[in-house]
Amino acid sequence: MRRGRLMGVAAAGMALSLVLAGCGNTVGSSGSSGGGSGKASGGGNAQAATSLSGAGSTFVGPYYSKAFKQLAQDKGIQVNYQLVGSGAGIQALINKTADFADSDAPMTDQEMKQAGGNPQHIAVVGGAAVVAYNVKGVKGGLKLDGPTLADIYLGRIKKWNDPAIKKLNPGVNLPDENIVVVHRSDSSGTSDIFTTYLSSVSPEWKSKVGASTTPNWPTGVGAKGNDGVAGQISRTEGSIGYVELAYALTSNITYASVKNEAGNYVKPGLETARAAIEGAKIPPDLRVIISGTSPKASNAYPITGLTWMLVRQKEQNLSKCKALAETAWYVTHQAQKLAPGLEYVQIPPNIKKIDEQKIKSMEAGGKKCYAG
Repeated sequence: MRRGRLMGVAAAGMALSLVLAGCGNTVGSSGSSGGGSGKASGGGNAQAATSLSGAGSTFVGPYYSKAFKQLAQDKGIQVNYQLVGSGAGIQALINKTADFADSDAPMTDQEMKQAGGNPQHIAVVGGAAVVAYNVKGVKGGLKLDGPTLADIYLGRIKKWNDPAIKKLNPGVNLPDENIVVVHRSDSSGTSDIFTTYLSSVSPEWKSKVGASTTPNWPTGVGAKGNDGVAGQISRTEGSIGYVELAYALTSNITYASVKNEAGNYVKPGLETARAAIEGAKIPPDLRVIISGTSPKASNAYPITGLTWMLVRQKEQNLSKCKALAETAWYVTHQAQKLAPGLEYVQIPPNIKKIDEQKIKSMEAGGKKCYAG
């Protein structure tokens, strides 16, 4: 990893941590909680609203922190984004307590019906959900495969020196120490990415637990948000958990290489997450979980996902709709240059083309919202 990239991730992480500590899990355009009321101004007038409210994914937090700050400087649109988790973000969209949501798990058909206005999934960035750990004497190089990871989360493997882990890591001095499983306590798209992967590699996990934003965890302790899980792992010797890559880097947590569908142990990173996304089949509505779906990509990191900005294709207020369309275009175009420095994957051209069609289709009162 280039030094400049790591410093960029750390800087965004520090800014995000300050926001989280002082502003109730809020990422604002100006780096403060004063991102805006979320109420559009001007009624039906053709000028874009100057403030929006959003809620949802913590996975995308470091990217939005920088992108929304730049958006305010370039376009004058202030965004107050609440880091409440994907599930809570979707609920906020349904309840109309936020102008848009962000989720790392696609909305269900029922959720889309409840939200009304034909909700659109606009892919913003991709990224890796890493398997992070805090094991005495093991500073790096740990390898895990899917069945072993599933058995850890099923509570069947309870010690770090279990024969199944030792077999994958010959020569590594694994301690006779209890494994402390850490998972999300809130409704989480990152959990959906992770459990989709476990379901793809473990028939037992698929039948007993399955893929979900709120799985019925067989074992472990919960923490809220990617930042909460990262903090729990940092503080707890013997722990293992899953977090978005940027949070592992800013928390200085060690993470494992994971065996992919091609049989290779792959370290999570920008290039390996990109390989997974580029090797996946993408449907026209973009509602897809990438994890465990790139068998032909030899260097694909298998626990990878997209995150989506969720907006209604049909809005009632033209002013608000214009600001939403402008924001969606900005985070999928101008702000994409920020993504690699934060270890997020830029949206590939085939996905960006679909994004553009979705944004251009947005309307209010029969008038198009994107003026670009």
